Amino acid sequence: MRGLNSDEKENGEPMASKFISVLLAFSLMSAAKSSAQTTDAPKLTWDQLRAIPDHEGFAGAFAGVSGGALLVAGGANIPGDKWAEPFVKKWYDSVFVLTRPDAKWRTGFKLPRPLGYGVSISADDRLVCLGGSDSTTHYAEVFALFWHDGAIKRKALPALPMPCAMSCGALVGRTIYVAGGIETPTATTAMHNFWALDLDAPEPLWSELDPWPGPERMLAVAGALDGSFYLFSGAKLTAGDDGKSVREYLRDAYRFTPGEGWKRLADLPRATVAAASPAAALGSRLVIVSGDDGLNVTFQPVQKHPGFPRNALSYDMATDSWTVLDNVPISRATAPMVSWRERFIIPNGEVRPRVRTAEVWSLRLR
Repeated sequence: MRGLNSDEKENGEPMASKFISVLLAFSLMSAAKSSAQTTDAPKLTWDQLRAIPDHEGFAGAFAGVSGGALLVAGGANIPGDKWAEPFVKKWYDSVFVLTRPDAKWRTGFKLPRPLGYGVSISADDRLVCLGGSDSTTHYAEVFALFWHDGAIKRKALPALPMPCAMSCGALVGRTIYVAGGIETPTATTAMHNFWALDLDAPEPLWSELDPWPGPERMLAVAGALDGSFYLFSGAKLTAGDDGKSVREYLRDAYRFTPGEGWKRLADLPRATVAAASPAAALGSRLVIVSGDDGLNVTFQPVQKHPGFPRNALSYDMATDSWTVLDNVPISRATAPMVSWRERFIIPNGEVRPRVRTAEVWSLRLR
């Protein structure tokens, strides 16, 4: 095949000139498309609320809304030497209440036992706490916390089909969905479970549904948007040579729509294991903040770990695509996400392995 030189023409136009015109047009179209994607990406405003009144802060706390107040309950931290081998983790039964964004936290309220690393759902003006663990046991227990007349009240709900912790969940319409997790503290495989509880049923009971068409996982991120449940990332577990669990960091994503089932979505740009969950629903997007991408999982010395990624991933439901949002002021893992007063709250969590924070942050659209 012979090449064309600048003197050869097609329909009276120099071919080289035509080729350059096509390239220019393509470049302009690409630039316009890129600009549109940037313009459409959510612009977030970050604000810091009053910190939880605890020196360490908590990972794996429950959080939700009742009586117009924000409730943060339970969780765990490392009160002693964080860098000891082995270190000692402590679970808590504390409940903190914030009645307004500019108020002081109210204290002195308790869970029935120290508990953390369960699923938090705000429904029917109550914080629903599902499953979770303490230092020795995983639980199937489900209960709701109410803020009423300056006191915390508790009501039992149907227990999960089996004990689990480090699951994720979200409320879609009037149905609570729970996915993944681990059954025991020493488990070397994660769960491949998908459960649903219809809050409007005359006698609500958990249903066991077909799980997503991908690997089992724990510490995934849930989401709820436009009548569907979303499942993002998480970690698959296998047994290592020493018998302890080894994590495989996942980037796959799925959507469950009642009556239609599961659909695989575009993979995440990076893993977001233990990111704040459920993801923030902003317009037609779900935004996942920070989480562990697994790139520094073996970082040594652990005392100098650089922290989890300071960015967010925005999933666009309309285009099945992801946008990376930089300039996020925090790094977080094992923290809940709560919709409260037209903003999304991330209370406490881990900033890097073994290090918790008492900080409370909010994000919203500008």
